[in-house]
Amino acid sequence: MFLATLVLLFSPSLAMANPASGPEQSAVRNTHSEESSSTDAASSLPDAPQPKADAEASSSSITAAADPLRNAPVKPAAHGSYETVRERKIWYGLIALGHSAAVFDAYSTRRAISGNYGVEADPVMRPFANSNAMYFATQVTPTILDFVGHRMMTIEHPWMRRVWWVPQVAGSGLSLGAGIHNYRLVP
Repeated sequence: MFLATLVLLFSPSLAMANPASGPEQSAVRNTHSEESSSTDAASSLPDAPQPKADAEASSSSITAAADPLRNAPVKPAAHGSYETVRERKIWYGLIALGHSAAVFDAYSTRRAISGNYGVEADPVMRPFANSNAMYFATQVTPTILDFVGHRMMTIEHPWMRRVWWVPQVAGSGLSLGAGIHNYRLVP
């Protein structure tokens, strides 16, 4: 099929054959054959189309027309980061606070349960309450809140960038409050 296409495109007999009818098209065909046979006519033809206006006017109009496009703001292909160095340091500090509060909550819960001073009230954490797996299980929520906080810190919406710290602080506060509660249960 590829070979047939090449034969049709580059065949000299098919390229010259024109199924045109009528006196105007035959006259055009005759003038075309006369021009191709003479070398003087072919050498006088330009290599490229000539501009409509003179060169000075066209160059100044092209420059004037290109200036607004050159100075126009361009939307970047990739979005930049909106976080600052200070916000990133605060975010790392909140990561440490959240995970430390979760470890404290797990420790105080294990201490209260092992002394028979209370039971685990959270049904999701209840299977882990009697083993050391509780320390790892309590790290899931702070990790998710760290991701949400970072996403809010780097998002385009300005109102979310102002409150990016809220999920991490809320999670840390809840874990710290639960840990203090559990710690007070044990005498």
